[in-house]
Parts: sequence; C-alpha cells; structure tokens
Amino acid sequence: MKQIPILSTKDLAGKEVELFGWVANRRDHGKLVFIDLRDRTGVIQVVFGPFTPDCYELSQKLRNEWVVRVKGLVKERPEKMVNPDIPTGKIEFEPKELEVLNESATPPFPLDGDGYDIGEENRLQYRYLDLRRERLVKNLARRHETQLFVRNWLSEKGFYEVETPILTKSTPEGARDYVVPSRVHEGKFYALPQSPQQYKQLLMSAGVEKYFQFARCFRDEDTRGDRQPEFTQLDMEMSFVDREDVMALNETLLIELVTKLYPEKKIQEVPFPRISYAEAVSKYKTDRPDLRKDASDPNLLAFCWVIDFPFFEKADGEGLSHNRWTFTHNPFSAPIPEHIDDLIGGRNTESILTTQYDVVLNGFEIGGGSIRNHKPELLEKVFQTLGYPIETIQANFGHMLEAFRLGTPPHGGIAWGFDRLMAILQNEPNIREVIAFPKTGDARDPMMDSPSELEPRQLKELHINLAKK
Repeated sequence: MKQIPILSTKDLAGKEVELFGWVANRRDHGKLVFIDLRDRTGVIQVVFGPFTPDCYELSQKLRNEWVVRVKGLVKERPEKMVNPDIPTGKIEFEPKELEVLNESATPPFPLDGDGYDIGEENRLQYRYLDLRRERLVKNLARRHETQLFVRNWLSEKGFYEVETPILTKSTPEGARDYVVPSRVHEGKFYALPQSPQQYKQLLMSAGVEKYFQFARCFRDEDTRGDRQPEFTQLDMEMSFVDREDVMALNETLLIELVTKLYPEKKIQEVPFPRISYAEAVSKYKTDRPDLRKDASDPNLLAFCWVIDFPFFEKADGEGLSHNRWTFTHNPFSAPIPEHIDDLIGGRNTESILTTQYDVVLNGFEIGGGSIRNHKPELLEKVFQTLGYPIETIQANFGHMLEAFRLGTPPHGGIAWGFDRLMAILQNEPNIREVIAFPKTGDARDPMMDSPSELEPRQLKELHINLAKK
C-alpha cells in the first residue's frame, strides 16, 4: 500500500489507505480523541476511540506537530458532522494502526493562522515551521506552478533554458557586488552576478538565439522592504528581434499566465497601455504608475508598458560614474535608432532615448529590458560617455567588445522580478512571503545566523587580514 496525499482521500470513502503527516490539532473528548492530520495538501480528521483499541492509548499522548503514520479506513462523516470549510470535510479517518515517527517540542508560535501577527524575526528564525502554515504552502505551490507554466510556454516557443555562472567577474552594473575571495588566486576575487546580463548577451553571440532561465541574482544594496540581497529573475534574451517583438511575446505570456493560473483575476486593459517615460513622470509623478481604476480590488491587474526612457542622467556623485553622466537602466542598452548618431557624436546626451521598456503592474515595476548594443563601437561609446577611460573599459568589458567584433547578432531581452510578480499575484504585502528562505530587511538570516564570522584558519587560507575594530 503506497502513501497518498491527504487531499486525495476526499474521494476514497470505504477504502483502506496509509497516511503520513503532522498533528495539526488534537481534541480530547473523553472516550474519543480527534486529531487533524496535516500534510502539504490539506488536513483530515482522524478519530480514535474504543473501536480503535490498538492505537487509542497512544493517541492520548499525541501533541501538535508530532509526525505520525496512520493506516486505516476512510469513512463518510455523519451528515451533521460534515465540515463544508475544508475539501475533506465530508470524510473522516478511522485508524487501525498508529506510529509516531517523531515527537516535537512545543512550537514557538502557532501555525494555524496566517502568521501576519507574528514578529518577522521570530518567523524567519523558525522558517521551517513557518512554512508549514497553509498560506505559505499555497504560495510555494503557486510559485512552482507559475515557473512550470513559464518553462513549458517558452520551451514550446523554441527557447533553451541555460544556466549561467554564479562565480563571475566584478564589473560596474549599477549596484554593489557581493565578492568571493579566491583561495587559489591570492588577492583576486570573484563576484556574484547582479544579473546574467553579460552571459545572456554572450549566449546570443554563441548562436543560442532564444534563451531563458530562472536566475539567482545578488546585489549588495541598501535595505528596503521590497528588496532582498538575493532574488530570482525570469531572464530571457532573443536574437534578431526589435522592441516590438520582445514586448509582444512578454505581453502574450503574461496574459496567458494570468488567464490559465489566476482565472479569478481580471486584467484591466488588453492590449497593455503604453506610456512614455516623460508622460508617466509628468502625469503620475512616477515611472511606475498604478493605473487601476479601483485600487481596493485585490483581483484587478493593471499592466502597462513604460517606454522611451532617457539613456543617461546627471550623476549624483555617489554612483559608479567617473563623469557627470550615469545610465538610467542598463549600460548595455542601445539608443533608439534615430539617436545613434548623437551617441556616436557625443551630442545632446541629455536627450538621447534608449530602447528600454518596463512592464509595470499595479504600481510596481515587474520587468525591464531593452534592445542591446551589439556593435563594439556603440558599447564603447556608452562607457566613454559615462567617463570611463579606454583602459578601464577594456579591463572590465573587453570580453564583450571582443565578442561583438566576432559576429554577434542584434538582440534584446527582458528580466522579470519574479518574486515581486508572485507577491502581487498572491496578494501578499511583500516578496518575503513568496520566498522560501528570505533574509530580514537588514540582510540577515536569523535561522542560519548569517552573515557570520570566519575561523582564523579560513581567513588565512583566503589571504584575508581583518582590520582591528
């Protein structure tokens, strides 16, 4: 007899099955002991009494979160005992065998509610317990279903899923890098990727033509409620496309995703409205406008595209620029075709528009991309505009320039902030609720107690000397 999910028992009245799970609740009614047995699919009521003499005595010792195995008969509940609030509410379980697989100490907080009222530090310290609650189980399940839908959808369109390296090179891309010291190469460091940007463009140079991956990205940014030091992007890139091709494909994917997986939600307007950056800032005072006609409706989705971004903006002195200009989105973007001559000639820098496009949902940017520079002289000119000397450009991006000299096709792509999209679709207040093991707002993991200090031996192997405090 094989194990079956608890939810499957709703159609198995009269059958003998074996169930495994956690004691979610125990109620002692004298001669009868009721437990709610839980696994990731749901709960079922198990009834112990004089009719179950072989396991009745043991059932009196059960406590919340004990892990058990029960074998017995699925029975229809008496009509007056039916619980319409749960999928298994018409049945109950009469056990013939009971085995305790593991006991549990008293959990530090209850697991039967939504958990919003529990302090985040406590929840994250015991995240493996927090994840047992129904809301978070559903979030993980829907995240999996969404990833699977996207994988299958893109695969059917001819995309290859390609993994790119986690240990890479530190280059200026907008945020601070997380760096990893090399033990073998003394005094040198890897960087964790802020995004797979350069690798996916090099895949276009390699002739892959249609690429995607659910990529882990790492950015050492200042703390903010909707940021995490590591997060997930749905990353994609295509060769021989223009802006309209990329936007049309992504719009179709988003519409079909919502229609198939979230039929209870309504997309306010199809096709998605398009707004220029200038119009968005002038009319809505933000480049992430919330266009919902009724912002109190949690199932209303107002998508829009924001286009025609300025390529450059005045540097504030705190960025990575060595000059008075910095990039607004991505230094690898191409300008719109009619502004290429201005980029090459170093004219009208403040007026150059880029091929950047952002997809916005309910006031949040959930994706951004562009058509890329695929010619070396254009990419080189971007970095010169940012104030980098030729030797610095060559040191940081020589590999990209060399690839572009060796027959790289025109290409473009986009990256979705997948955690942010899932938070909106699941009606969650922040991205931590849709990530299995998130960090706190100040980039700590209370469960693993990280970041942590290294042993002196490890520091020595890595050729690191710490300054005394």
